[in-house]
Amino acid sequence: MSKTVWIVHQYASTPQTGMGGRHYYLGRELAKQGYDVYVIASGSHHLLRKKLDLQQAFKIETLADGFNFVWVDMPDYEGAHSRQRALNWFLFPWRIRKLARLIPKKPDVVLSSSPSPIAFLGAKHLARKFKARLVFEVRDIWPLTLTEIGGYSPKHPFIRFMQWVEDKAYRDSDAVVSNLKNAIEHMVSRGMHPAKFAWVPNGFSLDEVNQNTSLNETAAKQIPQGKFIVGYTGTLGMANALGTLIEAAECLREYSDIAFVLVGDGKDKAALQARVKDNKLYNVIFIDPISKAEIQAMLSKFNVCYIGWLDEALYRFGIGANKIPEYFCSGKPVLHAYSGECDPISEFHAGIQIPAEDPLRLADAVLRLYRMPAEERATMGANGRKIAFEQYEYSRLASSLAVCLFREQ
Repeated sequence: MSKTVWIVHQYASTPQTGMGGRHYYLGRELAKQGYDVYVIASGSHHLLRKKLDLQQAFKIETLADGFNFVWVDMPDYEGAHSRQRALNWFLFPWRIRKLARLIPKKPDVVLSSSPSPIAFLGAKHLARKFKARLVFEVRDIWPLTLTEIGGYSPKHPFIRFMQWVEDKAYRDSDAVVSNLKNAIEHMVSRGMHPAKFAWVPNGFSLDEVNQNTSLNETAAKQIPQGKFIVGYTGTLGMANALGTLIEAAECLREYSDIAFVLVGDGKDKAALQARVKDNKLYNVIFIDPISKAEIQAMLSKFNVCYIGWLDEALYRFGIGANKIPEYFCSGKPVLHAYSGECDPISEFHAGIQIPAEDPLRLADAVLRLYRMPAEERATMGANGRKIAFEQYEYSRLASSLAVCLFREQ
């Protein structure tokens, strides 16, 4: 008899409703390996491109990929900083308690994924009811992120409540998973036994890569021709420190054959575009978001893939960006503006690492890659592509996760 896993992630999505992401791909690969999978998610949240019009409290959708999404009807809200979003953190774990009577396959294991740790309370109720293993997954360390980057006081009552939930999750879970390699240091400091920990990074979908999806015509026409392209794909938000990239572009404005291409959308996009316009930076091009299946086609147009971060102490625990394995898979060198720990670009000689938020060093690194023999850049790219298939492909990651989920206590 196959084993069943319930994955509780409030902000999960499918490629049809959002970006798909970690739990969609892990769920699909676990299903291929013979497990029964139910991903439990909110039917309305700020990361969905298409919000579901649910006519009932819950909807179980069996996907063609061989597993199930369980959509929970939740109040709608406008954006990430909405008060209703915070209220939904409490409502979601309360509502999912009722799933004990609705999902036909009872769980052998319940996995609860952050960022908000509060959903753990609902997941624990379900695991206890079915005497299932309980696994806590941390992809963004809350409330530490809110205090170290968000500026909230550790003494704030809401932060203290989140801290209580986080500590409880480390104590009460049978296992703890994270895509942050050094997160174990923080978790042990909060009372977790180190033997509970497993690192399962984010990855890339080989199925999507093998589709060889072409880039849509609108995006393809916007890519500058005959240029050395430093490209970025993803969210245009504060955490990505794209202002530093714009400053580097300004430093290099006299190099007419170097172009910077930013693909995506986000809260900071309008401000970044205004900055480019005000400074008459003709070497910076913005392209609207593309589908995940088109990412490799876009990356193939770049000479260098860029990713940057804020210069924050929080990154001492490592990083888990989706775009790193995608960049690796492209076979292009990666330019990484990062001052934290566990840098895979340096570890695997897949590009160049420079300090975060240093536009002059970033501009110098762009010039170094620009002047570098093409064979040397190709070697860096090949190093990244090799490790992508060895360590970051989702079927491999699902196998690693399964060991953690179903191992004997």
